[in-house]
Amino acid sequence: MATVTVRDETATGRAIDQWPLTGLPERISARELVRLRVREEVARFNAAQADLFRGLVRPTDAETTLNGYRVGRGRRLDWERQADAACAAFARNGFVLLLGDRQVEDLDEEIDLRADPEVAFVRLVPLVGG
Repeated sequence: MATVTVRDETATGRAIDQWPLTGLPERISARELVRLRVREEVARFNAAQADLFRGLVRPTDAETTLNGYRVGRGRRLDWERQADAACAAFARNGFVLLLGDRQVEDLDEEIDLRADPEVAFVRLVPLVGG
């Protein structure tokens, strides 16, 4: 089993948040890694019963704020719905997945987590009027 450090970064490379994701197989598809990351962040949010979600993608009917997505206190998120939304966001360049110094181009790509124990997610924000 492998452990990776999941890190959210700005486009300039500044770390916003990071945490270990444990119990992973040593080889995994990028898609499954994204889904497991989302499952973990949704589980943490649901357990905390907070009103601000700082996940990879915006939940349905959530308000975007400076520090996350306001979803309302007590609302429970569905991790599978969030994971599907994250995979769709990857396909439309909503975020970039970096393993070490390389970018993952395809969610079906197989990843060796022993060789790349640090994973960075960089959310991309479309330019207004661009």
